Amino acid sequence: MSFVHLHVHTQYSILDGQASISSLFERAKELGMPALAITDHGNMYGVKEFLKVAKKFPEVKPIIGCEIYVTRHYDHKLKDTNHRSYYHLILLAKNYTGYKNLMKICSTGHIEGLYYGKPRVSHEVIEQHAEGLICCSACIAGEVPRSIIAGDMAAAEKAIEWHKNIFGDDFYLEVQLHKTEIPGQSQEVYEHQLVANEGIFELAAKTGTKVVATNDVHFTRKEDGPAHDRLICLTTNANLDDPDRMRYTQQEYLKSEDEMLDLFYKHPETLANTLEVAEKIESYKVDKDPILPKFDLPEEFLADIDTYLEKYKHIIDEGRCDKNGNERGEEFCNSVAFLCHLTYQGAHWRYGDTLTDEQAERIEFELKTICKMGFPDYFLIVQDFIAAARKEGISVGPGRGSAAGSAVAYCLKITNIDPIKYDLLFERFLNPDRINMPDVDIDFDDDGRYRVFQYIEEKYGKDHISHVITYGTMAAKSAIKDVARVSNLPIPESNRLAKMVPDKPFEATVVEDGKKVTKEFKPKLGNCLKYGELKDEIENGAPEVQDVLKYAGKLEGCIRQTGVHACAMIIGRGNLTEYIPICVANDKLTGEEVWVSQYDGHYIEEVGMLKMDFLGLRTLSIIKECQANIKKRHGIEFDIEKIDICDPLTYELYSRGDTTSVFQFESPGMKEWLIKLQPTRFEDLIAMNALYRPGPMDYIPDFVERKQGRQPIVYDLPEMEETLQDTYGITVYQEQVMLLSRKLADFTRGQADTLRKAMGKKLKDVLDSLKGLFIEGGTKNGHPKDMLEKIWADWEKFASYAFNKSHATCYSWVAYQTAYLKAHYPSEFMAALLTQNKDDITKVTTFMAECKKMGINVLGPNVNKSELHFSADKDGNIRFGLGGIKGVGEGAVESIINERRKNGEYKNSFDFFERVSQSQCNRKVMESLVLSGALDELEGITREQYMAPTGKGEETFLEVINRFAAKYQNDTMNNAMSLFGDMEEVQVQRPVPPKVESWSVIEKLNKEKELIGIYLSAHPLDDYKVLMRVCCNARMQELVDLNTLSNRVSLGGTVIVAGIVKSFQIKTSKQNKPFAIFELEDYSGTNQLYLFGEAFKNYANLLVENAYLVVYTTLDYSFKAKRERQNRKKGMLPNVEVDIEELSLTVNKVELLENLNGASMSKLTVKIPLSLVTPDLIEEISAFIKTNSSENDKDLVDLYVEVYDADLGVQVAAKSSASIKTCNELLTILDVYSQESEDEEVEEVPQEESEDEDNPKMVDDKKSRTEKIYYSIN
Repeated sequence: MSFVHLHVHTQYSILDGQASISSLFERAKELGMPALAITDHGNMYGVKEFLKVAKKFPEVKPIIGCEIYVTRHYDHKLKDTNHRSYYHLILLAKNYTGYKNLMKICSTGHIEGLYYGKPRVSHEVIEQHAEGLICCSACIAGEVPRSIIAGDMAAAEKAIEWHKNIFGDDFYLEVQLHKTEIPGQSQEVYEHQLVANEGIFELAAKTGTKVVATNDVHFTRKEDGPAHDRLICLTTNANLDDPDRMRYTQQEYLKSEDEMLDLFYKHPETLANTLEVAEKIESYKVDKDPILPKFDLPEEFLADIDTYLEKYKHIIDEGRCDKNGNERGEEFCNSVAFLCHLTYQGAHWRYGDTLTDEQAERIEFELKTICKMGFPDYFLIVQDFIAAARKEGISVGPGRGSAAGSAVAYCLKITNIDPIKYDLLFERFLNPDRINMPDVDIDFDDDGRYRVFQYIEEKYGKDHISHVITYGTMAAKSAIKDVARVSNLPIPESNRLAKMVPDKPFEATVVEDGKKVTKEFKPKLGNCLKYGELKDEIENGAPEVQDVLKYAGKLEGCIRQTGVHACAMIIGRGNLTEYIPICVANDKLTGEEVWVSQYDGHYIEEVGMLKMDFLGLRTLSIIKECQANIKKRHGIEFDIEKIDICDPLTYELYSRGDTTSVFQFESPGMKEWLIKLQPTRFEDLIAMNALYRPGPMDYIPDFVERKQGRQPIVYDLPEMEETLQDTYGITVYQEQVMLLSRKLADFTRGQADTLRKAMGKKLKDVLDSLKGLFIEGGTKNGHPKDMLEKIWADWEKFASYAFNKSHATCYSWVAYQTAYLKAHYPSEFMAALLTQNKDDITKVTTFMAECKKMGINVLGPNVNKSELHFSADKDGNIRFGLGGIKGVGEGAVESIINERRKNGEYKNSFDFFERVSQSQCNRKVMESLVLSGALDELEGITREQYMAPTGKGEETFLEVINRFAAKYQNDTMNNAMSLFGDMEEVQVQRPVPPKVESWSVIEKLNKEKELIGIYLSAHPLDDYKVLMRVCCNARMQELVDLNTLSNRVSLGGTVIVAGIVKSFQIKTSKQNKPFAIFELEDYSGTNQLYLFGEAFKNYANLLVENAYLVVYTTLDYSFKAKRERQNRKKGMLPNVEVDIEELSLTVNKVELLENLNGASMSKLTVKIPLSLVTPDLIEEISAFIKTNSSENDKDLVDLYVEVYDADLGVQVAAKSSASIKTCNELLTILDVYSQESEDEEVEEVPQEESEDEDNPKMVDDKKSRTEKIYYSIN
């Protein structure tokens, strides 16, 4: 005899089951069990993973099931407190029909019966979908045992009869016995089970119903019980020591046959009956070939269908039958004909009336492949909703991923990049040698993506589409914190342990085969407990710490919650509940309930469903906004798709590295390489986009050198030149490997794609077989074997890094579009960029600095000039949008703008208040407009006057003028309605603004920043900005990532920052010592700094709100990191890299920023390149010296001027005859002539130029870009 567990909860019984599916199968195999069921609570989330893992354990038959929630004989759609209770019931699918019915029942529970998180169904739903299902009466929460425990044997018998009437011999009564072994824990569950079991055996005999023994499994092994107990604490938000918390008996594990027989030794048949159930389970598959939606063809096309069927017969014949020889039918042939019709229409629109042989052959090959693989409707569906999107004004990306390799997609306007022109391969997208669903990922602008969802829902029906579920698992740090919380471990201790888990893979030295080797490990808790600080904690830490780490390790990876994939959507042929189980979730945008698949994205295509990813690409929104700005300013319809791909201005922008805000080309490293590369064609941009990533980066220097002609371009074989010439002989793309394998060794298209995939995934067996084919085919074509061996070795090395050219080309085109707009319409582009990033203050600050660098003024909000968002005015300035002011809603902005457009600009302050809608623009809106400066240019009243008290209690003048405006508008309306209303104008006395003192600059700017988010009209640090750039070597924003900062400031080096104190706190440490935390803000942002020890004693008195400070710090390892390094030196810990977070700054000195103006300086050195020495510059410096030198001034410094020519290596130095005051005026003069701006990194004074490629000498044609004025202060 043996035994099968028929009642098993995996971790997909979220926060209730702790057992992983793999561990359950491993244990079932270990125990010699012939089958294993999955019966999660109310869902089928884990079914596909269950079946996948089962393939690795062929000796264990998988049984698909679910523990459903059944209403207590009421309509499951009722959702109120009187209809909240339910029963449990186990359903098992014995065949494919049962599986489909199980999906139906489970989906119905979620779609119609979900209440308080429980997906309930009625008895009627079960009866309707009972075919193919085996039913068990469940645990003591089932209808039968509940009735018995309640003493109602008649009700229990009635329930048995109902289930037997529906399921016949496939209904089984279920018994369980969980006697806890935990001292002091209640035996209530066990006692209820004894009562239920006695009644069940009695009724089983009376009704002729068989009984099965189950164990309500929630975790795999007995020793997992305490970990599961902690999981239940997390679920119920209780602590372990809570006497009233929910507890399991810890007997709910995958028990052996012997353990189960010990429980039911009087009824061994209950074990034997589980085998009977398992034997009833038929072998069936849930995976299906693609089940695509049918595309409805237009009537006008069908009217002449016979003509098209004949015209495209040679293509249709390729796919009339599927791979099994079955006819695909008339509708399929019609779809192929329509696809051909649309494709050739599009081909003539793309390529002209006459196609070249290459174009015609490529299109026919693709159409035949699509037809043969059975995907015509897929392409028709995609082209339809993309066409609909464009018709609605939604921006659509040029393509994404391998789909751009399809000429058919290009002709259908699914993509916008010519794959033939750029050598993009169709088989990279659809390999005729392997039947895979096409995968077209589409980018839309952010606002339009949801409208595409709506279009598809309306076209195909709500029950034909769904979103895709995601599962969030418990990560290492959160597992530690969660277990620590329920274990009452103090929060600081919990945080300390969590911080010991690195954020990225780490290296450790381990011993393998007697040798020490360094290996990389993922930051999983299991690895962390073996290496690093956590190893010491688990071995030598306090018992409570060891306990937390032990159980956190067991819970790591448990599923914590479900979510909805942001981009993926499923489109089905019919009601999706016929194909996959469905649950529901609330749409984040609308709050409406939407369908969501219970299988995640990894498994959707395996069950035959069509999944597409609709991605929101903000860059498309920026381009769209920019086009609108161009139309507003210039009155032209600008089509971004028709720009010149050889535009000189755009390539000049790339060549000078001016790519801040240019999609995909923004990083500092990329800018450096662009300057060295000097790209002159689109192919250069594609290559850089593909190369600039870890791995391929190593090839960039050779790529640049070959482009510039400083390194010869060589090919291993002459035949390779045609394929590699665009990348100067360097293999950059996967497509190049595929093309060369076909060209050199006669690989088929399918073999070439298989090679690409095998190299990328390092499939050794596949590679070995293909290598033989390559060598054989290559030598047959006359190529030397040794050279073929070299080529293959090069490919193996590079292929794992090689990038998808299709994707690189598409995104390089989007990047080129943004660069073109920046080069030709800079104000309109930057306004669009600011609008689309208006909620990210850090980015807004960065882009404002970029505007300044570009010579574009960003003007403050103005009720007469501003639009809703950032806009470009006729002079090329950017105006801040009224919608960006906090507290000013879109309705208020629209009312202000509409009134302005209707009746002209507002003449003065009173005119504004008299005209705007008081209902839309209430007191709070007006206050926000006033303090943000939006009314500053209206004559009559200042900000200070608006906010001044009037002497009538706390009432401000703003409130007075609001009241006046309301009366004025009310009287005007009454006068208009009067019979004689046109006889005279409304006369209401305007209030007189009070006389007040002006606010300080800092007070005004702080109020402005509070409402706008940034300092706009000015900055509190403007008087010090040039001095800050000279004297500081870091910006506050850089302190966020000290690891990056350490690339240019060595450990132990000094980091100097300056700014304005925004806030500060004086605190006391655990050692009862005072310390300070203060926020310092500069142009780049805000960050926290700390004063400890002597620094606190010496400088805490300088911490005053709005004080201007310069702070000197030391960059080094944190105290914790230093301790860890010491322990490693002592051999207490393995050699693990210090985590990047372990760097810190120690404040050594603080002084007032204003002191930098004189007292702390003795010498100012200015180095000016000869090319920038002009009569104007000389005249301005001379005038400054004359007016800013004095023998009696104690704050004078010596001025040294050095003129240099980097090419000639000549340098001339001179000292001014008079000492000067180092005020901002001189540095501002120099700044105008320099090409630097405060958003660039501080550069060292240049020393003698070296000859290496990383520091090339400046050349004449680049002097205006690379030669700058440098200055230093001592």
